[in-house]
Amino acid sequence: LIAIIKLYMEEFMDKKILTIQDISGVGQCSLAVALPIISCFGLETCVIPTAVLSTHTAFKDFTFKDLHDDISSISDHYQKEKIYFDTIYTGYLGNKKQISLIESIFHKNIAKKGKIIVDPVMADNGKLYTGFSDDFPKEIKKLCLCADVIIPNITEACLLTNEKYKDKYDQEYIENILYKLKDAGMKNIVLTGVSFSKNKLGVATYNHITKKISYYFTKKHPLISHGTGDIFASCFCGAYSINKSLEESAALAADFTSNCVKNTLSDKKHWYGVHFEEKLPYLINKIKKLK
Repeated sequence: LIAIIKLYMEEFMDKKILTIQDISGVGQCSLAVALPIISCFGLETCVIPTAVLSTHTAFKDFTFKDLHDDISSISDHYQKEKIYFDTIYTGYLGNKKQISLIESIFHKNIAKKGKIIVDPVMADNGKLYTGFSDDFPKEIKKLCLCADVIIPNITEACLLTNEKYKDKYDQEYIENILYKLKDAGMKNIVLTGVSFSKNKLGVATYNHITKKISYYFTKKHPLISHGTGDIFASCFCGAYSINKSLEESAALAADFTSNCVKNTLSDKKHWYGVHFEEKLPYLINKIKKLK
């Protein structure tokens, strides 16, 4: 057992993960969840902030500082220092101008055989988030085409494929979206927020290698909250970066996210995020079992 653990540590302890997304001072989302969650996997988690917000965009009158002008210089410094990343994971971007900069980072700062994971954060419940223009989906699609894995929700997947959004749907509708994403040039796809019943919520995955669609469901809790997509994507990124399969990574991320939501149900005043912090020990124990 000691020998197995030693081999595991030797394989993953030097891995560096770069996550590119915003910092929201309050809101339990973006870098505030990515840093602790990915770190639970024993991975060095590095960042390039895309913007600094006082809170996430569900609050009123939030402050917003675009860090567009700093992204290239940060990337250039990493390259100068010969710092390359085994995984690059993108989340919320400040604006569409940043997309070409992120594409450049994919080429300049990725390690050999490195993985690119794109969460095309831009919309939910059939509409774009505050601050995004109608042409943003067309631009972020460029990043998705560079990725080894994309993690859209149903609204985002519809925007990427020009599919009509439906809040009531069947399995055929979901699989049609997955195949449209595949036909558009996407590789591995993890579609979140999929539900075919009142009691279950989960993910649908398309595996680029096996050409198979798989599903994984957890209990649906009576709470819809901000930040759960970031929690899911961060957990997926950690698992996928330690070479767990697409399906294993999605299942772990779904279980962890579900537990975080469940942990928040009793706190009726906590509307802006979920209490993920208390569930980090749960995640670490799950990761130990994966090893």
